[in-house]
Amino acid sequence: MRSKIIHLVLGLILVVLLSVCTIKASASDDAYKQCENTVKKWASSSVDHKVQEDKHSLRDLLFFLHVPRTGGRTYFHCFLKKLYSNSQECPRSYDKLRFDPRKANCRLLSTHDDYSMMSKLPKEKTSVVTILRNPIDRVFSTYEFSVEVAARFLIHPNLSSVAKMAQRARRKTSAVSTLDIWPWKYLVPWMREDLFARRDARKLGGQSHLVTNDSYDMEDVLMPLHEYINDPIARDIVHNGATFQIVGLTNNSYFGEAHEVRHCVLKYHSLGDHVLEVAKVWGKRKLDNMLYVGLTENHKESATMFANIVGSQVISQHTISSSSAEVAEQRSLLSSTKSDLTGQSNSTHETLKNVSSTGEDEVRRENLTVGKLMEAYESCIANLRNSQAERRVNSLKRISPANFTKEARRQVSKILIEEIESLNSLDMKLYTYAQHIFTKQQTHVLHNMVSAQEIQTSTQTTSSYPIFNNPPSWKVSISVTALLLVLFIFLFVNSRRRTSKVKL
Repeated sequence: MRSKIIHLVLGLILVVLLSVCTIKASASDDAYKQCENTVKKWASSSVDHKVQEDKHSLRDLLFFLHVPRTGGRTYFHCFLKKLYSNSQECPRSYDKLRFDPRKANCRLLSTHDDYSMMSKLPKEKTSVVTILRNPIDRVFSTYEFSVEVAARFLIHPNLSSVAKMAQRARRKTSAVSTLDIWPWKYLVPWMREDLFARRDARKLGGQSHLVTNDSYDMEDVLMPLHEYINDPIARDIVHNGATFQIVGLTNNSYFGEAHEVRHCVLKYHSLGDHVLEVAKVWGKRKLDNMLYVGLTENHKESATMFANIVGSQVISQHTISSSSAEVAEQRSLLSSTKSDLTGQSNSTHETLKNVSSTGEDEVRRENLTVGKLMEAYESCIANLRNSQAERRVNSLKRISPANFTKEARRQVSKILIEEIESLNSLDMKLYTYAQHIFTKQQTHVLHNMVSAQEIQTSTQTTSSYPIFNNPPSWKVSISVTALLLVLFIFLFVNSRRRTSKVKL
């Protein structure tokens, strides 16, 4: 009897467990289907079959889609700041700050915003440029920069002191800081809290001097790299970040469905693979339609191509706008001259003075060429790198003996490198495609340069015969002078001979 009761109880427990499992499986299936529908809806609405015509031509507005840790800051300061004046820069959109792209003279938007920003811009009048980097190196650089910026706050005794300092700084200035910019507004505070926690733990444990051979695995000082890459924050923001930024699906997106789609990717890996594949196809199309795609690893070639593809067209726009401005100024001066005839001569002097008092930067832009732009770039990048290196050294002193170098990266285990590659599978595929686009761009630039050279040679050949028959005036003057000199010598010698004959 007792055994029957036991069997009955066990049977009931088994039934309950099966029911619970069935309910959970059913709920899981429902959640999966809901995610699947969300993904399909996003995918269908995201497909843009339209291919831009004449994508090589610069439009009215240049949108620099700055993927973090690709060298974009260098391009902004050493290229774009040379090409565009402050008045031509659109108000920044870091952290979704409001701005109006229709603002007069708004020609440049440089931001870490993702491609969803295009929903706020006049698409048919906007050209997009970007730079991509090897995803493994980009993850390393993101980790290192997060640590570098967070370490600057270790001059404070605790996080409360940091918060007070931040409040005082915000009252004094309205300037945008690193902590206002995506993705650092998430990554730096996270790393900062971790650094303070580990420092406090070392103090409690009585640790003072640390010795290590691996800067990426210093558990007592900072978050190890293997821990960093597997944290949910890194999975949401860092991994495949370039692809999500190009398709507009970051956690900073203007698209309402972006968060839900990303949530599905992280929750269901099988569905995530499908989403990422769709994103890859869409991302490729976006890259195809961009005016310029640079590669961090091909730095010198990328810079040269940027100067020839983007820089040359901006310079051309300046030339055209300057010519139009000169015509307008001449008309204005003519009008002022007429009024001067009535006796107001001083106003003419003032008008001429105002016209000639253009800023030094504006004059430089008017006289800019691709060659001069590259010279300015090389000088600027050297200074920028020196200042960045100095800041980095000063920051890392606070977490010594950590020191992020190329040699230190090479010491990281192959298993960890493979894990980073796996976590960034989509970015790896997109980067491969970006290399293909880069090669096509090089071919296009080379073709244009050869064509320009052929036109120049043809012009010189065509004009050589007329030049031979109609030499420049300075050549005529020299020839005449030479003939007169020869004639003078000839006459002088003959006269001397006649004189000598008379004496004899």
